Amino acid sequence: MDSVASEQRQTLHSTADNGLKIVVVGGFGVGKTTLVRSVSEIRPLNTEETMTQAGEHIDDTVGVAAKTATTVAFDFGRISLDARNVLYLFGAPGQERFWFLWDRLFSGTLGAVVLVDTRRLADSWYAVDRLEHHGTPFVVACNDFGGPAHTPAQIREALDLADEVPLVFCDARSRESSKQVLISLVEHLQTLVPLDPQPIPEPTP
Repeated sequence: MDSVASEQRQTLHSTADNGLKIVVVGGFGVGKTTLVRSVSEIRPLNTEETMTQAGEHIDDTVGVAAKTATTVAFDFGRISLDARNVLYLFGAPGQERFWFLWDRLFSGTLGAVVLVDTRRLADSWYAVDRLEHHGTPFVVACNDFGGPAHTPAQIREALDLADEVPLVFCDARSRESSKQVLISLVEHLQTLVPLDPQPIPEPTP
């Protein structure tokens, strides 16, 4: 899948007038690296390292026992929105021991995506709390891991989401699905700044 996606990615412009920053946050193993990788037009920079026995008693691997690698700093990808605007994607590490990095990643952020595994909703509480603390606009995207079905109302109640926070469902492995998540975020941001004379362009295929 990655090789096919790479062939479809367009040549980058050398310069852009506006760099727009988006952060993807969420619990451990919810698919943040996968989402950045699927939608980025460049080969994403990632800091994944092989998980070892040394981390067994530090990282909570309940529900993600098959996971063999983990992000230890952040993921980085890029999407050209048009000739003048570029979207920079930063995927934050999910383990609690790396949460201290989040506040720095939020600096200068236009908005955020909280990626959720509905089998482990409690793992997303911290992400929602920190974004609300910083006043950063965000959407919640439920990544499909084939777990038990939850209604949007149940998920909103579990995460204590405000009515105005968009809730969408996605498959982080799919470029199209991940792109729709970003479009949902852009549309949400535009509702918060309806008088902006230069609206934020939506990601294009």
